[in-house]
Amino acid sequence: MENTKNPLGSEPISKLMLKFSVPSIIAMIVGALYNIVDQLFIGQAVGTLGNAATNIAFPLSTSCIALSLLFGIGGASCFNLSMGRGEKEKSPFFIANAAIMLFSSGVVLFIITQLFLTQLLKACGSPTDVLPYAQTYVRITSFGFPFLILSVGGGHLIRADGSPKVAMICNILGAVINVILDAVFIFGFNMGMAGAAYATFIAQGISAVLSLIIFIVTLQKLPGKAEGWLSKTEFSDMSRIALPSILQQSTVSIGMMLVQSVVNSFGTQILAGFSAAMRIESLCVVPMSAIGNAMSSYTAQNIGAE
Repeated sequence: MENTKNPLGSEPISKLMLKFSVPSIIAMIVGALYNIVDQLFIGQAVGTLGNAATNIAFPLSTSCIALSLLFGIGGASCFNLSMGRGEKEKSPFFIANAAIMLFSSGVVLFIITQLFLTQLLKACGSPTDVLPYAQTYVRITSFGFPFLILSVGGGHLIRADGSPKVAMICNILGAVINVILDAVFIFGFNMGMAGAAYATFIAQGISAVLSLIIFIVTLQKLPGKAEGWLSKTEFSDMSRIALPSILQQSTVSIGMMLVQSVVNSFGTQILAGFSAAMRIESLCVVPMSAIGNAMSSYTAQNIGAE
């Protein structure tokens, strides 16, 4: 009876696939297009050194994505498994804990980045002439790591509650604001790399605040209480579910660092070209990732309901 009242446990799979996948695909493609526009702006205002600098920062961005997957997909899946089992009193507990850990892990990553900025950028393969641009960019954008992780991971939590369109709006809003601020800061105020970084930081903050508001509304409408902390078993369950996605993102980060170390030997212009190619390639990859992300909510709901 509980499952028939919840669309994630009762609607046809084909309908759920469209309902969850289409908004996710649209949001991720918009995000990929934003990255391309961002590269266009930086290329016009700063040049190839600026384009190369953003690519050097890419492994740090994927580290943020890995953390968002750990607590985003892990928390959302545990929430849906709990809902599927009929444990509605317990389900808000996973949303609240996941949101707190998303933001907290971002704060930890921010502190590490600020303390070891130059060492990290050199480890990511930064050439000497690109390093100052990368330092300027990452020193500012790292302030947005907690917001980036919260907004990306929050998208999974929002979808888990059966609101894929709301998650899409949060992502698209952040990308649109970022593009507008890019134009204002880079060209209007002539701020160069710092302008691109501030635009990213502010847009991520707005997306995170919107996600946080949605979390609060969601927790208020759920029957249970979002009190207490995860036990070791619950944290282990969350991590185990998210482990494949984390390994995938970690492999991407390590692979990028190794490839960049090779590309650097051909010069900065080649590194900038590689950066542009990676942004174009993301347009081909994101639809597949979006479908996988969208499936997790209703799959977990039905597994919980057996």
